[in-house]
Amino acid sequence: MRICHPLNDVACRSRFPVVLAALLILFLPDASLPYVAAAEKTERSAELPPNVILIFIDDMGYGDVGFNGASGPRTPHLDQMAKEGMIFTDFYVGCAVCSGSRTALLTGTHYQRLSMDAVLFPHSERGLHPDEVTLAEMLRDVGYRTACVGKWHLGHLPPCLPTMQGFDSYYGIPYSNDMWIDPANKLSRDIVLREGISLEQLKRGHKHVNWVPLMRGEEVIEYPADQTTLTKRYTEEAIRFIESQEKRPFFLYLPHTMVHLPLAVSKEFENRTDRLIWDAIEEVDWSVGQILEAVKRGGIAQQTLVIFTSDNGAAVGSSLPLRSRKGSVYDGGIREPTVMWWPGKIPADRVCRQVAASVDLLPTLAFLTGSSLPEKPIDGKNIWPLMEGKPGAKSPHESYCLLHGPGAVRSGKWKYYPWQEGTKREDRPSRREQLSTHPVQLYDTVADVGETTNLAEQHPEVVRRLHVAYQTAREELEASRRPAALLQRPPGSPSPARPR
Repeated sequence: MRICHPLNDVACRSRFPVVLAALLILFLPDASLPYVAAAEKTERSAELPPNVILIFIDDMGYGDVGFNGASGPRTPHLDQMAKEGMIFTDFYVGCAVCSGSRTALLTGTHYQRLSMDAVLFPHSERGLHPDEVTLAEMLRDVGYRTACVGKWHLGHLPPCLPTMQGFDSYYGIPYSNDMWIDPANKLSRDIVLREGISLEQLKRGHKHVNWVPLMRGEEVIEYPADQTTLTKRYTEEAIRFIESQEKRPFFLYLPHTMVHLPLAVSKEFENRTDRLIWDAIEEVDWSVGQILEAVKRGGIAQQTLVIFTSDNGAAVGSSLPLRSRKGSVYDGGIREPTVMWWPGKIPADRVCRQVAASVDLLPTLAFLTGSSLPEKPIDGKNIWPLMEGKPGAKSPHESYCLLHGPGAVRSGKWKYYPWQEGTKREDRPSRREQLSTHPVQLYDTVADVGETTNLAEQHPEVVRRLHVAYQTAREELEASRRPAALLQRPPGSPSPARPR
């Protein structure tokens, strides 16, 4: 977390007028001061920086939503959001699993550059370094209220908790819901204990797989969390934040726990379908509807940007028609169902087929809000021309290089893999067709969305170009790694090791 003096630090000095305007609005509620600095820094037509709601689903696949052709679960609210906004058909995340994907989303930077693990556990020793600038920190610097409601998974102890990474408030579980409690977590005096667990057992180091803590701020307030009510309670908490009466713009980060295993739904959604995964998807869809309704009811739709996407491909649901699932760098693992909604600013009922990525959200929001970009290098690029439907707008990524697992490169219609089909454990296809014996893979993702026909032999010039891009990206990243943070465990804390 970078703390700077507005009169001495160049980067801070450049955004000091915006902060001053925000403070004036806060303390002089009758004043109608526009965010002049933000308006001058950007060329867009919006008069004020938008409220931002970022909804991030866990393990929801490309084929789990109606607007992408889902035939099992019903997602009427997401489908309506898509009609009122813009679908991004080729939106990629920075990792095929949890922590790496969230790192890329919130910092605009690939997780490997920040020395983050792809998945953190309660016994992990590292987390996101507080020196890295998150979306929350960037927006709070220009006067935004910030809240995180849901799954964090970037470090469950100081100095990595959400309230230490730019969020004014936090309510949620600190990692995946299939994990266990770390006895080092601080317990609230008013903690609600369930399942017959006593406070003495917790202090002695009790742990149980699939039993996770619910936190508010930096303290555990419920253990084990009642997972059947999490989607509902997250939604209610988010709406309370949206409806809180303040004149400042807000940033709400809503990373849902569902639809990660173990699946759970509230009583209202039990047995709505013949599959629990579809019930869970429908409850997430309900949540999105509630959020949008709160925005419209509050009369702030014209000032609110809502982004919906997922952290990786399906674990239980469907990533069809894409190839593979969660954990894979085939498109089924990293290409996500995505909608962006901002009435009057993002054109309605539109589809963007250009390559965009979760790392692009930070620089895009910096542009829209007049914020300063982090001083340290990031990997994302501004995609506002795509979002506003600017005629002829193209992806800012000539080559989007993903270094997770065995690696992949997306460039225009082409998807390149610098390894032989069927040779990597996490990417062995389940289909029975004969696999290509060519040492690398190249697919036309437009003509062959399921990545079934390897065209590497037919297009050697494309292979050479994308291999150079991959190698260059790999070498540059390795040469510029930055450290993760070490988690601070209180002396004498019981072991956080996985329970047997």
